[in-house]
Amino acid sequence: MTTKQSVMLLVVLVLSLPGLIHSFKPLFNSNSFTHREITRIAVLRKTAEVCRDIAASKGLDFNLIIDNNLSAGKVQKACLSTDASTIKFETAIASMYLSNAAVDVIFLLSAARHFDDETFQGGRDIITEGASAVKAHAKIENYFRGRLTLGQICHTLQDFYSHSNWVELGNKTPYSALIRPDQPLKNLAGRNTPTCRSCVGENCTNNILPDVLDQGLLTTGYFNLIFSSKPTGKCSHGGSADRTSRRDPVGGINKDTLDSSHGFRHNEAANLAIHATMELLEDVRLAAGDTNFMRLMGLSQSPVLCFVIDTTGSMSDDIDEAKRVSFEIIDRKRGTGQEPSGYILVPFNDPDFGPIVMTSNADVFKGQMNSLTAEGGGDIPEMALSGLQLALTAAPPFSEIFLFTDAPAKDTYLKNTIIALIESTKSQVTFMLTGSAAGRRRRRTSQNVAPRVMSRSAVQLYQDLAEASGGQAIQVTKSELSLATSVIVDSSASAVVTVFQASRNPGRPDNFNFTVDGSLQNITAYITGDSPLTFNLTSSTGVSQTSSQSSGPLASFTTTGNLRRLSLNTDNETGLWQLSVSSNNPYLVKVTGQSSVNFIYNLVEEHEGAHGDFSVKEGRLISGGNASILVTVTGSETVKVTEVTLFDNSGPTEVKGSLQSLGSSDFLVTFSGIPAGEFVLILKGEDSSSTSRSTSSSFQRQASTQIKTSSISVTAQANNTNIEPGTTISIPFTVAATTDGVITDSATETFTVRVSNDRSYTSTSPSSVTTVAGSGGKANGTVTLTAPSSAASGTDVTLTIEAENAAATDINYVVLRFSVTAKVTDVIHPVCQVVNTSTCDSTSLLCASSQWEFIANFTDGINGTGIESVTIRQGNGTLNMSTVVEAGGENITLVTYTASCCSPIVELTAVDSVGNVGTCVGQARVFTTPPPTTPTPVTTTTPATTTTPATTTTVGTTTTASTTSAVHTTSTGGQTLNISAIIWLTVVFSVLLK
Repeated sequence: MTTKQSVMLLVVLVLSLPGLIHSFKPLFNSNSFTHREITRIAVLRKTAEVCRDIAASKGLDFNLIIDNNLSAGKVQKACLSTDASTIKFETAIASMYLSNAAVDVIFLLSAARHFDDETFQGGRDIITEGASAVKAHAKIENYFRGRLTLGQICHTLQDFYSHSNWVELGNKTPYSALIRPDQPLKNLAGRNTPTCRSCVGENCTNNILPDVLDQGLLTTGYFNLIFSSKPTGKCSHGGSADRTSRRDPVGGINKDTLDSSHGFRHNEAANLAIHATMELLEDVRLAAGDTNFMRLMGLSQSPVLCFVIDTTGSMSDDIDEAKRVSFEIIDRKRGTGQEPSGYILVPFNDPDFGPIVMTSNADVFKGQMNSLTAEGGGDIPEMALSGLQLALTAAPPFSEIFLFTDAPAKDTYLKNTIIALIESTKSQVTFMLTGSAAGRRRRRTSQNVAPRVMSRSAVQLYQDLAEASGGQAIQVTKSELSLATSVIVDSSASAVVTVFQASRNPGRPDNFNFTVDGSLQNITAYITGDSPLTFNLTSSTGVSQTSSQSSGPLASFTTTGNLRRLSLNTDNETGLWQLSVSSNNPYLVKVTGQSSVNFIYNLVEEHEGAHGDFSVKEGRLISGGNASILVTVTGSETVKVTEVTLFDNSGPTEVKGSLQSLGSSDFLVTFSGIPAGEFVLILKGEDSSSTSRSTSSSFQRQASTQIKTSSISVTAQANNTNIEPGTTISIPFTVAATTDGVITDSATETFTVRVSNDRSYTSTSPSSVTTVAGSGGKANGTVTLTAPSSAASGTDVTLTIEAENAAATDINYVVLRFSVTAKVTDVIHPVCQVVNTSTCDSTSLLCASSQWEFIANFTDGINGTGIESVTIRQGNGTLNMSTVVEAGGENITLVTYTASCCSPIVELTAVDSVGNVGTCVGQARVFTTPPPTTPTPVTTTTPATTTTPATTTTVGTTTTASTTSAVHTTSTGGQTLNISAIIWLTVVFSVLLK
């Protein structure tokens, strides 16, 4: 057995051991704080604080008590003054706490990830390097990847307070040095310094040595799953899984739960972990700015607008229509709460696709759309799936993506990869197809270019992908496209929910029931399928309307190509409706509406043992096995969930789940013995909220994306999720066959392996793996991924590993996400030097007619990355800045702030290129002594390097959010000046490192 194989076997063995979780429980615990709760509370509190500060800067009231009892609904309503759906906010929060929980699986054996074994420097490096990556992601508006990285480093930061003796030392505030690499880690216990004595039986109350406490020495517990060795006299983590806790000194010091060795300190540790997480979030906020920080937190009502567009010669009409509909949405919603939260554009043709455009700036998106031109083409197939792959990996989960093309896909080999990404991200894909079907007359475009022909199989590929995602494959002529794009306008509305969706392939007549509840508005039904097709709509009161009535008592509808769009007139008729469709051609039925009541879900898997818990599950559910799904209901605190089912309408097969309430509208749903199939998740319940049209209303919601099963198990374990430019990482993976949800030990089978990444980075992998006798039914392999040296920091790359059985009838996959992160060497904050301050007249009645000026120099050191931005965090004035070069080669940013004397306080924030932050605060205190009859201007100057100003640029004129209590300031070089009878001015320099 090779060394590499030995390591893989050890990892497999370790992952099979019980009781592996050695941190705050990741997701669930009935009586103790979990990483999920700590992260959720911190995100909600910090988001609320930012909203409070923004409101204060605008002179607005903010009526929300900020404590640990906040909900996403309360925070969003206070921040955005609306009761709109919180689905985007909840999805963002979930992505952070699920990424947090995954650390206990992905990095199980990493001491630094959990601050075990006194790995203080290693743990801090993970936090600070990760924070730099988060800032880099926010800088390029890659918020989804930023959330995943943020969740991971929050886990490490939170574990410090459970695994160290920081609480036992009597500390009541977070250890700020953990997020500030320029500060030394002080008073660490030496490697040979004993720190613990054995617990007395189960009582570990006094097992930390008195000398350690008296001297304020910092230590953490040692932990090992396999070996019991540890340095002499050192504390252990503790717990049944920790072998070191059985060696003298026995016991442990962890505070993971109330039942842990130091569980009597659990609540203190959890509270400090909350505040430390808030301090980290404040650090990110200062570097990113309030607007980008709020986007990072996911506080938005509306989805992103995402287009994937074929740019070959015959697509000029389609491009013009895509421009028209997107510009209409932008112009109509700009400046409102309905404005899209972001914009994504991916062009493709052959052989090129991309580059992807991601922005929150509507004008940038418009400019990119206007730059699209239809040209070239060559052979007919285009790189449609490669373009779609880029969009799926860039868009936030639960997005809707629109792909415009009139040609078949050339890269059909990516079909399974696309389906894997659809299932992983739960995004919908709708195809706007204007290619002429084989045998149909081809009408030329406005540019006199004939549309291309798509075969039945080419169209079927798009239909398969649409069905898997819950989207639609709409076939229209180019002249009809402007009528079909109404579905884009429909989906761009806020709070769009799927009430019901089903398909029939092959087609057959069928009846479809769906529930209309009191919270639903603007209900729309879509029927996509070739003619002949007829339908009949029946309301809950028995009123009917047939497809021969384009405008009737229940709906008005239009037909464009293969799309029928019904706008329902529900007239408060809640209850069970029916849509009957008659057709022998394949078709899809979808019913949507607008409602604040919705849900998100994530597949999770259980880890057995005394300290077991759940983590996110990648890939498909295992046929015949059990499954767990974490469901979060949004939009109403009066919802009662009564039923969650997995429904396969091709059977039909229905599997009902067992519900466990977790509080805060979260539910753990477990399913037993799931048969093979393609399912959708359906949630039903009762809502007695006052916004409903009845006192208590039954509701039904459906997840759009299919949940498929597989008899193949695929797992992968990466040692790191960050890649430095120019380096290669290795990802071991395991494939196994299963029967009734259990790995078949004696199976001998060969699996085809396919590996893809969305950045086209160099990658190696085996083409197949085979299970052999004595392998426990498992086959192992390794994938390598190399980031080019030119890769920009903050870039993310998504790797998909697929395994298919020999008969090509079954497939499963794992999706891994990595971040390109350049090593940060600049850890020094920008430094401020006050150059000049002028005075104000002390008479308040004259303040509006008087101006004062504050001048300072910001520098980032000779080896720094340079000042990138200076902004006003507090104050209502004008900021100008210029950059000059000192004789020694150091760049100096000269800032001049001018404001009315009615606004005598200013706080400036300087951020360098890697997110380190420095702030200058100037405050004028005016005495009540009346000013002289003829005041003489007084100017106080602090000597500074003589410079020659460069071109001056106006940076801003509005007040930004004021600093919250989480910001610590220290006097590091300012001075206090007393000017008799006129003014007392204090300039304070405070540093907040990013």
